[in-house]
Amino acid sequence: MEILIETFGWLGSALLILAYLLNSFNYLAAQSLWYQAMNFAGGGLLIINTIFLGAYPSSALNIVWVIIAGVNMLQASRKEKGANALEIVKS
Repeated sequence: MEILIETFGWLGSALLILAYLLNSFNYLAAQSLWYQAMNFAGGGLLIINTIFLGAYPSSALNIVWVIIAGVNMLQASRKEKGANALEIVKS
Protein backbone atom coordinates (compact mmCIF):
# COMPACT_ATOMS: atom_id res chain seq x y z
CA MET A 1 0.00 0.00 0.00
CA GLU A 2 2.82 2.40 0.84
CA ILE A 3 4.39 1.92 -2.59
CA LEU A 4 1.07 2.76 -4.25
CA ILE A 5 0.66 5.93 -2.17
CA GLU A 6 4.26 6.93 -2.93
CA THR A 7 3.64 6.32 -6.63
CA PHE A 8 0.55 8.56 -6.47
CA GLY A 9 2.69 11.31 -4.98
CA TRP A 10 5.34 11.06 -7.67
CA LEU A 11 2.79 10.88 -10.49
CA GLY A 12 0.88 13.85 -9.09
CA SER A 13 4.07 15.88 -8.82
CA ALA A 14 5.10 14.91 -12.34
CA LEU A 15 1.71 15.94 -13.76
CA LEU A 16 1.82 19.33 -12.07
CA ILE A 17 5.38 19.98 -13.22
CA LEU A 18 4.59 18.82 -16.77
CA ALA A 19 1.52 21.08 -16.95
CA TYR A 20 3.56 24.04 -15.74
CA LEU A 21 6.40 23.27 -18.16
CA LEU A 22 4.04 22.95 -21.15
CA ASN A 23 2.31 26.18 -20.19
CA SER A 24 5.56 28.06 -19.60
CA PHE A 25 6.86 27.17 -23.05
CA ASN A 26 3.51 27.98 -24.72
CA TYR A 27 2.65 24.40 -25.69
CA LEU A 28 -0.49 24.41 -23.55
CA ALA A 29 -2.70 27.39 -22.72
CA ALA A 30 -3.56 27.94 -19.07
CA GLN A 31 -7.25 28.11 -19.98
CA SER A 32 -7.20 24.83 -21.93
CA LEU A 33 -9.08 21.78 -20.78
CA TRP A 34 -5.88 19.67 -20.92
CA TYR A 35 -3.92 22.04 -18.67
CA GLN A 36 -6.69 22.13 -16.10
CA ALA A 37 -7.18 18.35 -16.29
CA MET A 38 -3.49 17.79 -15.61
CA ASN A 39 -3.69 20.12 -12.59
CA PHE A 40 -6.86 18.40 -11.38
CA ALA A 41 -5.42 14.89 -11.67
CA GLY A 42 -2.02 15.85 -10.27
CA GLY A 43 -3.56 17.65 -7.31
CA GLY A 44 -5.93 14.74 -6.68
CA LEU A 45 -3.07 12.26 -6.57
CA LEU A 46 -1.16 14.52 -4.20
CA ILE A 47 -4.20 14.83 -1.93
CA ILE A 48 -4.21 11.04 -1.50
CA ASN A 49 -0.46 11.02 -0.87
CA THR A 50 -0.38 13.91 1.60
CA ILE A 51 -3.40 12.75 3.62
CA PHE A 52 -1.85 9.29 3.94
CA LEU A 53 1.41 10.88 5.11
CA GLY A 54 -0.38 13.24 7.51
CA ALA A 55 0.89 16.34 5.70
CA TYR A 56 -2.34 18.28 6.22
CA PRO A 57 -1.16 21.74 5.15
CA SER A 58 -0.11 20.23 1.80
CA SER A 59 -3.43 18.38 1.64
CA ALA A 60 -5.33 21.65 2.15
CA LEU A 61 -3.27 23.35 -0.57
CA ASN A 62 -3.99 20.53 -3.01
CA ILE A 63 -7.69 20.49 -2.17
CA VAL A 64 -7.88 24.18 -3.11
CA TRP A 65 -5.75 23.46 -6.21
CA VAL A 66 -8.18 20.73 -7.33
CA ILE A 67 -11.22 22.93 -6.72
CA ILE A 68 -9.71 25.74 -8.83
CA ALA A 69 -8.77 23.29 -11.59
CA GLY A 70 -12.23 21.70 -11.47
CA VAL A 71 -13.99 25.04 -11.87
CA ASN A 72 -11.66 25.96 -14.72
CA MET A 73 -12.24 22.58 -16.39
CA LEU A 74 -15.98 23.23 -16.36
CA GLN A 75 -15.45 26.68 -17.88
CA ALA A 76 -13.08 25.32 -20.54
CA SER A 77 -15.52 22.52 -21.36
CA ARG A 78 -18.38 24.99 -21.78
CA LYS A 79 -16.24 27.18 -24.03
CA GLU A 80 -15.33 24.20 -26.22
CA LYS A 81 -18.97 23.13 -26.49
CA GLY A 82 -19.95 26.69 -27.37
CA ALA A 83 -17.22 26.89 -30.02
CA ASN A 84 -18.36 23.57 -31.53
CA ALA A 85 -21.96 24.80 -31.61
CA LEU A 86 -20.83 27.95 -33.45
CA GLU A 87 -18.93 25.86 -36.00
CA ILE A 88 -22.05 23.80 -36.70
CA VAL A 89 -24.15 26.95 -37.13
CA LYS A 90 -21.58 28.47 -39.51
CA SER A 91 -21.55 25.35 -41.72
